[in-house]
Parts: sequence; structure tokens; C-alpha cells
Amino acid sequence: MFIIFLRKVSYLTGYKEPNCVLVVFSNNQTDKDGKNYNEMLYVQEKNPKVEQWTGIRLGTEGAKKDLGFEMALNGKEFLNSGIDYMSFNNVLFKEFEEDTRNSKRDKADLYKLIGAFKSQIGYNEKVKSQTDSNVQNEISPKKSITSKKATIDTQSILTYMASLREIKSKEEMVLLTKAVRISAMGQREIMKAMHPGMSETEIQGIHEFVYKKYGSEYEGYPSIVGAGNNGCVLHYIENSKMKVENDLVLMDLGAEYHGYSADVTRTIPANGKFSTEQKLIYDLVYDAQEAGIATAKIGNSISAPDVAARKIISDGLIKLGITKTADESRKYFPHGTSHHIGLDVHDPGLYNNFEENMVLTVEPGIYIPNGSDCDKKWWGIAVRIEDDILITTNGPVNLSGEAPRKSNDIEVLMKEKSVLDAFTLPKLD
Repeated sequence: MFIIFLRKVSYLTGYKEPNCVLVVFSNNQTDKDGKNYNEMLYVQEKNPKVEQWTGIRLGTEGAKKDLGFEMALNGKEFLNSGIDYMSFNNVLFKEFEEDTRNSKRDKADLYKLIGAFKSQIGYNEKVKSQTDSNVQNEISPKKSITSKKATIDTQSILTYMASLREIKSKEEMVLLTKAVRISAMGQREIMKAMHPGMSETEIQGIHEFVYKKYGSEYEGYPSIVGAGNNGCVLHYIENSKMKVENDLVLMDLGAEYHGYSADVTRTIPANGKFSTEQKLIYDLVYDAQEAGIATAKIGNSISAPDVAARKIISDGLIKLGITKTADESRKYFPHGTSHHIGLDVHDPGLYNNFEENMVLTVEPGIYIPNGSDCDKKWWGIAVRIEDDILITTNGPVNLSGEAPRKSNDIEVLMKEKSVLDAFTLPKLD
């Protein structure tokens, strides 16, 4: 068996530059000098002129020294690698997304690396769905693979990688925990700084300023700050409302720290005090989240938090007179409750049962857009509470618990002074 990756190899290698290829063999190979190896990393070639513009490259020697690869080669050597792909039982790789650009200046960019690989394995658009060489005789003629083509499998690698990435190592947990705590600190600081005259984008800016102060390099995903009815748009990223006034403000943001992304959501009243209707909906979502988190235990189905949270919300909406049936509640809670986090904010996983050292979100929500088929007093209320939960032998651990979740605790924190209160800028009118 033979495995190749053409993108996102940082998880397996630590190499963070573009235009690279990782080749992994299931059995040891022997080079011309009789030395055994089972992996090869092709990297960007050192180029002082280019590095002056775009940054220092690790190069082959850096890959050997810093990443521990014995077989590190320049990317251009992959173009004519001499690897006999036809001699392997299977060539595993993730299906091409056809989203690479052909650079005239770079002779070994990802576009050209993929092109060379396709040519060398006899890749054909009509055979790209082939995943099992043992059933070749059952495949239609249009999808058969001839002796001049490698036996390819573009699906199994997805399962293997999901199985690996859904369980976090000790080293990964250091980085992921830091990302989550940074995100929680952002939520705490905006709770103290919030006032009705703020804009959505200013609120976003405070979160992201806190991230930078803690050393976060990026945001894990486009920041979501939705006041009032804007919060009913699940992935609202315009953040264009100029004054949040007395609305609830839904804030779904996550810091990325050394490649690992958090995903934390809080919903708070811009004026520091929940109205009666806001509090009823908020507390219902809080109760649903508590019920969901309680089920996040080893051996339980990963769907358990959704089942528990959805039951609480369904019953609660009926009790409040907003809905009449359980099925009707789905239009106000239209998304799932949990997903893995890690290198991606929606990290790969098999989504079977909880296992130790998984980290998943628990994020129930209620969204009642303007014009909904219920009393007008509920319109424009959107609440999501999202926390990042570590699965342990002693039960679920809330990594983002430093950001208050209870409605009363949020109101208390919002009364505190903010370090940003004294930060004023000259008017530019």
C-alpha cells in the first residue's frame, strides 16, 4: 500500500508552507545506497530572491533538522520522482478539489505537482470514484482501471485521517486549550466593554484585539457578531449594524493559536440587562446546553447532546406558546449541536461514540426571526451558547468555562469596568 497527500500535511509533518507533498509507504523502501525509508517530504526549494518577498523557507535541510525527516527533497524532484505507482496494491490520496492556480514563476507549485502526479498514476476523471481494487471486475467499463493505471483509493484516507484527528494528543491539547482560553477571555472582555452605542464590527474588533494580545496568529473562522435579528442568520459575517442598541448580541468567534482553532459563542444583552423575553429564551438554551454537556461521556453516542438539548428546547418552546409541536421547534433550532474542533474549526471525525481526549462543541440555539409565526414579542431574539468540551474518564470538561454562561453571571460581569473605557480616539467628523 502507498499513501500520498498533496495538501494540508501540517498535521502529519509540522510543515506549514504551501506547495508540498508527503509520501508515506506502508512498507520500507530502499534507496540507491541501500538505506531504508518509509516516508518522503517534498518541500519548497530555498530561493533567497523569493524569500525576500514572501518569507524564509525551511528548505530540505530545515525539514531534516527541524521536522526530523531523513528523506526531504525539493518539490521539483517530485515532478519526475521515478516512483513506480503501478507496483503498489493501492495509492491512497484525497480527491483533488481542482482549486489550485498555475503560477508562471513557480516551477513546482501545487498545480504542477498535482499534474505530475496525475500523469504518473494514469489518473483519469472517469476513474476518480474508484475506491476498492478488489471489486474491479464489478465496475462498469467506464470506471475500470487498466494495467497502465495505478490502483487508486480516494476515500479510505478520509476515514483514516478522521480516526486520527478526532483523538487529540497531549501536545495538541496544550495548543487547543490555549486557543479556547484566549477565546473565552475575548468573551469576558467584551462583556465588560459592551454598550448600546457599539457597532457589530467594533465588538468583533475587541474580540480579535484580545486574541492578538495573547499571541493568537489568526481567527479560526470568519467572526460572527449578530445583534437582534442578525443573530438569526447562523453564519452572519457582515457585522455591519452600526449600533446594537438594546438588542441581544450573538457572538460566535474563535482564536486560532499555532494552527488550532477554538469555537466559542456567547449571547449577551447590549445594555447589560436581559429583558423578560430575552431571559426566558436564554435560560431555555442554557438548560438545553447543560443537558447536552451532561451526556458528553465516554461510550455515549456523539448525537446524545443533540437529543438531550433538542428535547429541552422543544418542550420549552411549547410551554412558552411559541410552537405547538416538537417538529415545529426545528425551524427555531435548525442546526446540529456538536462538532469536533482542532486544526479546523470543524475538524474531521467519524462521529460514532465519545472517546477520551476528543474535543467537541456543545452549541444549542434558538432563533426567532422577524415575521415568525408566533407572538411578536419574541421576534428578533437569537440565542446560541457554545462551549468546547474535552471528553475525559472523569466526565466532560468545559475548556471555555471562563466565559460566564448563566444569565445572572453575565449581568454581573457586564457591570464591571472595562480597561477599554478610557480608550478614546479623536473624532474624524
